[in-house]
Amino acid sequence: MDAARNNIIIIAGEASGDIHAAHLISEIKKSASHIKFSGLGGPHMQECGVEIYRDLTALAVVGFLEVLKHYGEIKKIFDLILKKIIATRPAAVILVDYPGFNLRLAKKIKQKSPDTKIFYYISPQIWAWKENRVNDIRKYIDKMLVLFDFEKDFYAKHNMDAIFVGHPLIDNIKITKSKEDTRFGLTLSNHDLTIGLLPGSREKEIRTLLPVMVKAGESLIKEFPRIQFLLFKAPTISRELLQKYTNQSDIDFKIFKGEHYNGVNACDVCVVASGTATLETAILNKPMVVIYKTSLITWLIAKLFIKIPCIGLVNVIARKKIVPECVQFQATPECIVKELRAMFTDEIRLAEIKTELKKVKESLGDSGASRRAATVILEAL
Repeated sequence: MDAARNNIIIIAGEASGDIHAAHLISEIKKSASHIKFSGLGGPHMQECGVEIYRDLTALAVVGFLEVLKHYGEIKKIFDLILKKIIATRPAAVILVDYPGFNLRLAKKIKQKSPDTKIFYYISPQIWAWKENRVNDIRKYIDKMLVLFDFEKDFYAKHNMDAIFVGHPLIDNIKITKSKEDTRFGLTLSNHDLTIGLLPGSREKEIRTLLPVMVKAGESLIKEFPRIQFLLFKAPTISRELLQKYTNQSDIDFKIFKGEHYNGVNACDVCVVASGTATLETAILNKPMVVIYKTSLITWLIAKLFIKIPCIGLVNVIARKKIVPECVQFQATPECIVKELRAMFTDEIRLAEIKTELKKVKESLGDSGASRRAATVILEAL
């Protein structure tokens, strides 16, 4: 790369993408410290020295109606980024997940700056819905880097060469404390069943899912008094929002905001909002119930396009339902209680789930995913 084109613009529109992008940037800088990064992201990218045009929290919306409500703000961010790309003429643009935004951006980049190389890191889930997006990917993306081996096969069927680099969570997830030490620090018993509640990282998820989780906890504790609950607070969520729902309950929900993976490791079973958190929980070999709920209109529209039987990422990777899902109309306290009861009262079933979760982890590839992705990008440049 010549000195005038030592800039890479990277676009991450969600909290998980911010984390994965930061690890990728760190690996690129190890081999090419002269490269400067700018773009859309969050605190993790900023810590890596990225010049952030706009914080990704402005894009943290899910669902058709929610996107429509925030369309004006999203369009301003889109136009700003496109303007920066045209003015900067970067050596490359790296798009991280967030397909609705990023695929439209890729099309505009190729129209306005056709020589700019576009890398897509973390494939859109087009194997689940909107498969026709593969046509845009073939037209506008120079290299697709995927995290799951089955995605490489999917793209091959569509005459496109995707590069499987493995999943960076294999490197990111580290346990620094024993289950017993973590529980001791939280004044939790080492003898009672510990249930982790992971309601998500967006306010909409918290308002939709946490009340359901709280009611499920209240029902469970009447039936099984020796239960304790660990409620996980995402960095994007305020403690006050969580307490709005927990303070109405007689249960002492311990709010956890420390080292996330140590907290999950301290749990026996978890209730997890559908998303990357299900995969993190699987890697830590914790049986779980996956929960998902959105607005009725969003759900009805999505049902027209979704073509896979399971919605939880851990089940999608396993290609079968290895952990239960409480989705939309089944996302109720009664459904959660039923699934948890069936799980922790059956030791054989628990062991089978753990065996399947271990297989999921093994399918994610060896350590070094971010390093391999960085190598692909640098070699292409």
